Amino acid sequence: MAERQEKTKGRPGRKPAENAVPSSVQVLDRSLKLLELVAEADDAVLTDLADQSGMAPSTVHRLLTSLAQHGMVTHDGETGAWTIGVKAFEIGTAYLRFRKLGTISRPFLKELMEGCGETANIAIEDDGDVVFISQVESHAPMRAFFRPGRRGPIHASGIGKAILSTWPDARIEAVLSGRSLQHFTDRTRDTIPMLLKDIETIRTRGWSIDDEEHTLGMRCVAAPIFDEYGEAVAGISVSGPAVRLPDSKINAFGPLVKAAAESLTKAMGGRLRKA
Repeated sequence: MAERQEKTKGRPGRKPAENAVPSSVQVLDRSLKLLELVAEADDAVLTDLADQSGMAPSTVHRLLTSLAQHGMVTHDGETGAWTIGVKAFEIGTAYLRFRKLGTISRPFLKELMEGCGETANIAIEDDGDVVFISQVESHAPMRAFFRPGRRGPIHASGIGKAILSTWPDARIEAVLSGRSLQHFTDRTRDTIPMLLKDIETIRTRGWSIDDEEHTLGMRCVAAPIFDEYGEAVAGISVSGPAVRLPDSKINAFGPLVKAAAESLTKAMGGRLRKA
């Protein structure tokens, strides 16, 4: 023991914080990944989360337990399912309060749904995707449903294409050229030239159409919402079954959706972009 002490004597020891930083960052990264996986699933069990994250079940359980202590996730002892906790919801709604869009848009969504008879939606653009933040569902038994927080491909979304139509072609190509435009149906605009051709029509018309491009049997009409700088930060839409949305209704709903987008833009202090 004396020899060991002599060898280490005089060697500068590392500070505890220096040892903790890499480990703490790794734990944070893994915890946030689990939180994302739980949020994306309706009910997530431990084994599924371990498979999806690539972590050992024991590690997943330890991290989930820590997240639960902070109210970020909750656990159902009977089913074994993990779901988002109240604290995570509070953080999410704080973001919406900051943007004000979630609250301000409610009466516009309700009015649009009542006027068109179809589900009305609000979504924002985030990192080349659209993220749905609020909706008012149609009263019809068969209707569209987009869970708040759900991400969607910008190229195969009515709101996504409405936002893209406000971007110059060069920006669209720069954002989307590095990724694969997933093919969902035979109607999907899954190449840059096809998408840009559609975008040109949207710019002229003032509103976009998702013509069963993501899901067969579902159509959507959307228009962009602008912030105070005249930049499109979100979009509003109505969506429903294609059997209830023939071209005649699509053409009738387009101006209504565009008018709702313009009114909402003004209500949140945004500035409409001149054609």
